[in-house]
Amino acid sequence: MIQHNETILILDFGSQYTQLIARRIREENVYCEIHPHTFSIEEINSGNISGIVLSGGPMSVYDEDAPQIDSAIFDLGIPILGICYGLQLITKKFNGHVEPADDREYGKAHLELIGESKLLKEVKSGSTVWMSHGDYITQLPDGFELIAKTDNSPVCGIENSMKSIFGLQFHPEVVHTEEGKKIVSNFIFDVCGCTADWTAGNFIDQTISDIKEKVGSSKAICALSGGVDSSVAAVLLNKALGDQLICVHVNTGLMRKNESEYVIKMFNDSYDMNIVYIDATDQFMSELKGVSDPELKRKIIGKTFIDVFDAEAKEHSDVKFLVQGTLYPDVIESVPVKGKSATIKTHHNVGGLPDVMDLELLEPFKELFKDEVRAIGRELGIPEEFIGRHPFPGPGLAVRILSDASKEKVEILQEADDIFIRTLHARGVYDEIWQAFAVLLPVQTVGVMGDARTYENVIALRAVTSVDGMTADWYKFDHSILEEVSNKIIRSVKGVNRVVYDISSKPPATIEWE
Repeated sequence: MIQHNETILILDFGSQYTQLIARRIREENVYCEIHPHTFSIEEINSGNISGIVLSGGPMSVYDEDAPQIDSAIFDLGIPILGICYGLQLITKKFNGHVEPADDREYGKAHLELIGESKLLKEVKSGSTVWMSHGDYITQLPDGFELIAKTDNSPVCGIENSMKSIFGLQFHPEVVHTEEGKKIVSNFIFDVCGCTADWTAGNFIDQTISDIKEKVGSSKAICALSGGVDSSVAAVLLNKALGDQLICVHVNTGLMRKNESEYVIKMFNDSYDMNIVYIDATDQFMSELKGVSDPELKRKIIGKTFIDVFDAEAKEHSDVKFLVQGTLYPDVIESVPVKGKSATIKTHHNVGGLPDVMDLELLEPFKELFKDEVRAIGRELGIPEEFIGRHPFPGPGLAVRILSDASKEKVEILQEADDIFIRTLHARGVYDEIWQAFAVLLPVQTVGVMGDARTYENVIALRAVTSVDGMTADWYKFDHSILEEVSNKIIRSVKGVNRVVYDISSKPPATIEWE
């Protein structure tokens, strides 16, 4: 764990909403971390833990392999909030009764407050809450009082004021819970006594200090793609290391149209940094030839990146560190945090790296969400043209070509994607969208151009709104924008005769297609 003055620990039991709990806490400028429910008492005692949240989960507390928790956690004197499965676990541990409900409750309910509680201070009785559970509480646990109920959940909120242990059947972290923000705020401030000192300025100062101490007199190489994460990392590390930092931009051949030229010009015009440009197009394309499997593509790209950086590092004396802009969602999605989790995908800057490297990783943002990195960038004075750029995957266009990534396919996708993004800027909607991009599908369809029959490629357009990339909704375009983009792509991009628009949300879909 990061050694912060005050930390809320989230113990994960497999809920689809666990990351939302972290987001809601971070939005209050309070630091938190997600760890598996197996996180030990010794590890908890080693951190500055101000409060603990037990997440929801998909299982019943009575299932044979249901995730459990060390009962000693309830004797640490640290305030605890159990949500859904977390509430049921507390109930079972303190001799209450949890039983299967006749009907699984999923959706909106209305909360009726009972008595007074720090947790529900200033929360309106009758407000809407979001339910998602198959079991419910039929008998209060020992030492607890009822603080809320709904029509279908006679025990919807409980508290043990002596031990500062609370439980809620509903999910305060989701936007559908009307007073969820207030409830989270009550827990972290009124119950746990946090002081909201997790700010961009404090993070910058602490990170600069930590990096100076870790790197010492050595040098570091920063993988500078020109995206938000790598740009902010480069500027922050430049403040910490100065001439000890070597920024390397690698043209993989999988970049957006004219990306490398744009990135080099952008940084040369704005910052005094040591920037090295490497055109490794042929190397990456050779390694990826004939490879269609997305996980294998990621691993190949990760290994090739390291080969390139190791070779560059050998050209400089005393380079020991590789800087990457890995984010918390990358870590969460790539590495299961509990036995029941599934790895969604391998990010090249997390799970795609080889087990043995000559360089040690520096990942200053691996505990941050995207919007937090943007806030840090603004605090550092980075121009909005850097900060406002849409996310771009580390493996580049290789994971937006749903087959093998040949040079011809890359060029088709570059042209289509460039038309899409330039149109969004021209129509004034780019900044309303979290991420927009084009995907080259592995299918061809019949079309007619002029008097000739064609059999050519399909481009899928993707645009989503989001706060942190953990959940996302598809962007509702004015139809005239989609019409304009489609017409331009089909007219201008040789090899494309059909354009479609992806209207899937996350979950169940992911933002990227691979």
